[in-house]
Amino acid sequence: MHPVDLSDAALYQHGDPLPVWARLRAQSPVHDNRRADGERFWAVMTHPLCSEMLTNPKVFSSANGMRLDSNKHVLARAAGKMLNVTDPPRHDKIRKVISSAFTPSTVRRLEATMRATAGRAIAAALSDGGCEFTRVAHQLPVSVICDLLGVPEADWDFMADRTRFAWSSTASDEKEEAEKVQAHTEIMGYFLDLAADRRKSPGDDLVSALVHGTVDGKVLTDEEVLYNCDALLSGGNETTRHATVGGLLALMTDPAAWADLRQDRSLLPSAIQEIVRYTSPVMHSLRTATRDVELGGVPIRAGEHVVAWLPSANRDEQVFEAPGRFDVRRSPNRHLGFIQGNHYCVGASLAAMELTVMFDELLDRVAEARPAGPVRRLRSNLLWGFDALPVSFVAADAGTPGARRSPAAAGAAPGDGSRHGCPHASR
Repeated sequence: MHPVDLSDAALYQHGDPLPVWARLRAQSPVHDNRRADGERFWAVMTHPLCSEMLTNPKVFSSANGMRLDSNKHVLARAAGKMLNVTDPPRHDKIRKVISSAFTPSTVRRLEATMRATAGRAIAAALSDGGCEFTRVAHQLPVSVICDLLGVPEADWDFMADRTRFAWSSTASDEKEEAEKVQAHTEIMGYFLDLAADRRKSPGDDLVSALVHGTVDGKVLTDEEVLYNCDALLSGGNETTRHATVGGLLALMTDPAAWADLRQDRSLLPSAIQEIVRYTSPVMHSLRTATRDVELGGVPIRAGEHVVAWLPSANRDEQVFEAPGRFDVRRSPNRHLGFIQGNHYCVGASLAAMELTVMFDELLDRVAEARPAGPVRRLRSNLLWGFDALPVSFVAADAGTPGARRSPAAAGAAPGDGSRHGCPHASR
């Protein structure tokens, strides 16, 4: 088989990974991936094998990181403190603290933020006749995660800029890497100040829940708070943005699906799950074998990295009929877009709600969306996303079908209830 390095970011920026993934699913479902620098990892390509790996934390640990190319020194400090890089039972206790912030009053507030933010962003794009849609798509997730964390609205643009730079692409040289580190440093400094304020004056937000939460009877340290804020900001911002962009691109290539959704909003819950499956913004999730083990008949030694390749799993012919087709009626939809097992996304319902609100507002206000320039993919081996999607919009007439929100859409529960993942990476 022709050698392929799945960690090569150029494959996703300029190449076509779909036939590569299909070939590996068929010929090498647990693929011995050799990198240009001599390092290697096992890439798991099929849905059943990814599920097997992701649901066995005793054998496949996240304590040594969940991403390729992570800073080893940072991982060593974050292990056992950041939700992403912590195994049970401590993982479950940190997760409980974070989940405590998702109160009914908070969810109601966040939904109001979603509607207002999405409406303003789309209205501005319509007034201009179109937009570079990645700029529109980033406004909703950053406003929601900032609101959830307790970041004042005046600072949302700062957070959007810093997170967009810190996580959006793979650094191509030392200068870019230094700039990314600087962005992370600024984010950490901001949350250090916010945490200090919330220790004195708690509010109805996630930072307050973290600084006053306890694990094994001990209050979380500043370091634990900062690591989890950093992970939540990343997961709640970048991934949902790319799912939104990819979802609109898929609908522009299928005008019949756009028309169906405008006329029948009861299709929106299944369409949102299909957007997550089809776009699969988070490309991989890494684990480390804790002992010698076999996966798919392939022997793996203790200490070796094993990486679930999620978009490949979400196009597995064993699980999905016509997996290359975007189908807003697909059901069931057992995608792994948001991980599975103990690292199932803590913000899954919130993420589905964000996507539901954004597309509900688009369908209400936009009769037709058309490409208005070349699509540019992101240079990254973590996020399968977009640098640019220029679009032109035709505004919906107030009297046409779909121009008013249907009761089904207004009351629809986000997602299809399946616990198979969400766009947020804060797991």
